[in-house]
Amino acid sequence: MYFRILNDSDSGEFSYLLADHTQDAVLIDPRARDIPVLLALLAERDLRLRWVLRTHQHDALHPHEPGLLTKLGAPLVQGEVAQTSLPFGEGMIRVLATPGHTRDCLSFAWRDRVFCGGLLAVTTCPHQSYPQAPQDLWDSVMQKVFTLADETLLFAGHEQHARAVSTVLEQRRWHPYFSGLTRDEFLAQMDALSQRSVPPPFFEE
Repeated sequence: MYFRILNDSDSGEFSYLLADHTQDAVLIDPRARDIPVLLALLAERDLRLRWVLRTHQHDALHPHEPGLLTKLGAPLVQGEVAQTSLPFGEGMIRVLATPGHTRDCLSFAWRDRVFCGGLLAVTTCPHQSYPQAPQDLWDSVMQKVFTLADETLLFAGHEQHARAVSTVLEQRRWHPYFSGLTRDEFLAQMDALSQRSVPPPFFEE
């Protein structure tokens, strides 16, 4: 297996390159400005890019991003999709509908790891500082993520002053917004957060 993490230290955004022994590769949450680097990494290892996976997007703020990502030469998976799994090497990547950060967020599960974008990074997205659909976010975390095995690795799409990877056990026990709160308490905190936050100029609906 080959695995690379790309991090923008200014925004806190993470991108991931994952490849298995068959030379199949996927990119998760790539940024258009990183395309030259990403293509170089693929060429260096002679990898075949099968999918470009986006856990979420803010294309209302960056309308040219989807078009630029087509230069990677692989199908783009984001938003509302019919697939529940994607062929990858000799296995599959599971596609999980995990709305909340935005209304059509996805998470991608492979072996012992889940790439969950902004799902758990509640306040650290550089483009949106509070969840778009808090009720859905609670349900996605509690019903889709926290029910996974304790040792499952969770990879964030963005973080500030925190690790890119954690485990289900860690997040279930110590997450500042999900651990020890009721659903109503969580929603009250999200409502207060939204009242203090200024939405981006082209806030997605």
